[in-house]
Amino acid sequence: MKASRNWVLVVIGALLIAGAYYGWRYYAGDGLPAGIASGNGRIEATEIDVSTKAAGRIKEILVNEGDFVTAGQILARMDTAQLQAQRRQAEAQLKRALIGVDTAKSLVEQREAEHTAAAAVITQREAELDAAEKRLARSSQLVLTNSVSQQTLDDDRASEQSAKAAVAAAKAQLAAAEAAIGSARATVVDAEAAVDAARAAIESIEADIDDSTLTSPRDGRVQYRVAQPGEVLSAGGRVLNLVDLEDVYMTFFLPTAQAGRVAIGAEVRLVLDAAPQYVIPAKVSFVADVAQFTPKTVETEEERQKLMFRVKAKIPQELLRKYIQYVKTGLPGMAYVRLDAGAAWPASLTGNLVQ
Repeated sequence: MKASRNWVLVVIGALLIAGAYYGWRYYAGDGLPAGIASGNGRIEATEIDVSTKAAGRIKEILVNEGDFVTAGQILARMDTAQLQAQRRQAEAQLKRALIGVDTAKSLVEQREAEHTAAAAVITQREAELDAAEKRLARSSQLVLTNSVSQQTLDDDRASEQSAKAAVAAAKAQLAAAEAAIGSARATVVDAEAAVDAARAAIESIEADIDDSTLTSPRDGRVQYRVAQPGEVLSAGGRVLNLVDLEDVYMTFFLPTAQAGRVAIGAEVRLVLDAAPQYVIPAKVSFVADVAQFTPKTVETEEERQKLMFRVKAKIPQELLRKYIQYVKTGLPGMAYVRLDAGAAWPASLTGNLVQ
């Protein structure tokens, strides 16, 4: 009877050992089914610095730390008194440039009129030259028969030479008028360029004035005010720091064997210490290609298994928008990631799933 009882105890012990072994194999030694890994992490979000584009003085800040803001909401304004004065100056220069264009165009019209007059003078001088040449030809014939005096011939010859000179002078005047037209047209181009430059200056100043109104680029929460009204900042000076509540994730770490099996887009379940009764769905969005807190030299297989890789699990934007008032960064918790697509989530990670 005693030997039989001992045999039964041995069988029961063997079954318990086998059950424990297979249970350990199933839960991977950490209370999780095979194909599920876990790591400690912390909720983080993308931070955005709202900064000035140009140097200036802060006129007012319209939000406080902790305020929720929406994309396009005005957060702060810079003092634009100097920019307003620069715009008025540029507008005056634009008016002057427009007047310069009208003046230059009037000068072109004047030079074109002078050109027309010079062309008419040439026609007149050529007609006078033609008449002088004909008189000289007649006098040259008549002087042979003593019908006209030698003095008359000399006078007609002088008149012919004078007419030729007058034609040459008129042509030179026409050439000068053509050059004057080219110069006047260049003046018009220069004046129009001055108009374009003045308009561009106004647009640049107006852009600076618009940039002096600081708006939120995304929906988020004001984390802290870096500067205060009345402070003078240099270009790029930070005024506010925002947390982008549409880009929230948990960063956690996995050892080499598990990190190598994590796929981008793999399902993740997050459990925060502040609210352990809720399970937050997420997806893997990043796996580091360089190990963190790693020995400088890794040679043995045992040491390689100690390498830890950073993993990011991003929370869906639609879920963040739904619970945006409850989103906080810095909260610690646990991340559970599915290494195998067919692995089943344990019951503790399927109940109270936030949707």
